[in-house]
Amino acid sequence: MFHWLEKNPFLFTVMVFIVVGFAGVITILPDFAKSSRPLVGKKPYTILQLTGRHVYIKDSCNACHSQLIRPFKSETDRYGKYSLSGEYAYDRPFLWGSKRTGPDLHRVGNYRTTDWHENHMWQPTSVVPGSIMPAYKHMFKNEADVETAYAEAVTVKKIFNVPYDQKGMPKLGTLKEAQAEALTEAKAIVANMKNKAVKAAVASGKIPEIVALIAYLNSLK
Repeated sequence: MFHWLEKNPFLFTVMVFIVVGFAGVITILPDFAKSSRPLVGKKPYTILQLTGRHVYIKDSCNACHSQLIRPFKSETDRYGKYSLSGEYAYDRPFLWGSKRTGPDLHRVGNYRTTDWHENHMWQPTSVVPGSIMPAYKHMFKNEADVETAYAEAVTVKKIFNVPYDQKGMPKLGTLKEAQAEALTEAKAIVANMKNKAVKAAVASGKIPEIVALIAYLNSLK
């Protein structure tokens, strides 16, 4: 029936590619779509965590730290379970990184504490002797931009259907409600910090960048 095809090598090759390509699409795409969905239990960032993520990007932390653990024993032994695509469902943009001047941070919330981050950001060598990371003392003075984070959360909820305000998920409410929720979360974080100026700022209703950043780093698990 297909003798004519066997006698035409070029056409035969094209048909083989088409059949293999079609089979590949049918096999791969459904699984790819499934794996890219949020993992069960995965939640969007709270407003304070999202604010900290903005600080992380603004100060170019992603230039030296990746957030992608590859499925190699050397990496999983050091950083923990390898990364899954569904973990990034609410990340815009992704912060995978392409360079590791410092360690990968995708699971940093599992093994570093608020107190550790506070000391590390104030003076890196105090907790990591020989560290080449600069100090970020300005974060202890600069006020975090909660309003911009709130605006992003509202936008991704509308455009990408990020499940804010759904059962068991972070709530948005109005801007004032979001700011109040962020302040409550910030107070829980500074309870484990020592810097008196930061504690005083939060007590007065302000949120320093360092508090927002720590909230974000603690969420990376």
